[in-house]
Amino acid sequence: MHLQILDLDGSLDAQQATLRTAAAWDSVSTIALRDLGPRLRLWSRERTIGLARARIAAQTPHGPTLHLLGSGDFHHLAAVLMERAREPITVVHIDNHPDWVRLAPRWHCGSWVNRALRLPHVARVITLGVCSDDLLRPDLKGGNLPALVSGKLVLFPWQHAPSRVWRRIPDGPGRHWQDGHIHWQNLAETGLETALDAIIALICTDAVWLSIDKDVLDEREALTNWDQGRMPLSALLRIVAAVGMRKCIVGADICGEFSTIAHANWLKRWESRADQPRRSADASMLARNEATNKELLVAIDKVARC
Repeated sequence: MHLQILDLDGSLDAQQATLRTAAAWDSVSTIALRDLGPRLRLWSRERTIGLARARIAAQTPHGPTLHLLGSGDFHHLAAVLMERAREPITVVHIDNHPDWVRLAPRWHCGSWVNRALRLPHVARVITLGVCSDDLLRPDLKGGNLPALVSGKLVLFPWQHAPSRVWRRIPDGPGRHWQDGHIHWQNLAETGLETALDAIIALICTDAVWLSIDKDVLDEREALTNWDQGRMPLSALLRIVAAVGMRKCIVGADICGEFSTIAHANWLKRWESRADQPRRSADASMLARNEATNKELLVAIDKVARC
């Protein structure tokens, strides 16, 4: 597997030595994107995405590649990376947020799943680990419930209360409807080992793309720019191992680093202040991020041998 760093915000600079030696990579490369970073952060215009897409196409190696994106503010670039898949794929998306908002700009870190669902070679997106308030009245917040109903999107929260919705949602994998609420099959309650067989059975392709946002983890295991969930790192590593042992991982992306936010665009400043917690990082937390990255890289490389 190749390792590629998309240098968007400088958040991975101090981790270079650890990342390069975490596994016996086929190659290690960095794409310089920091000049586009402020325009790509949170959301982006089509023209800027086009500039990023061209650099990625020119510099990404052939073969399975693990991409590091920096802050979760850049998660929408995952959809650009998935465009390059050469075969039908199922996206296994592990995140504290569903990233399925249909009301957001087309290239937004909170809406990129909808872009992925429109790619002709993406058979399904399976989202795991959500704990966030995005599942509170998801119909009023623009959540892509039609994709959930169609089965193109499947969602298993880590732990979340039933979600009130204004109309009946047919039962499906990971959920059932009762008394005006979607009742979720929470992984923390079902038991991960019990749920994994059902989850992997829903992967309808031989090839899988892993998309991981470390905000799915508790703050004791990673510090990110977003509100964080409660999935233990051990559970995340178990998911990676189980998927990789039974399917072919043809690509992966990881985001969820911590980086200082400084928006010049006033709309982005407003959105950031409204949606993101105010945080600062000390050396110990950045070291924890690095250690978590190493464990994830080792786990993915270990099973990404198709």
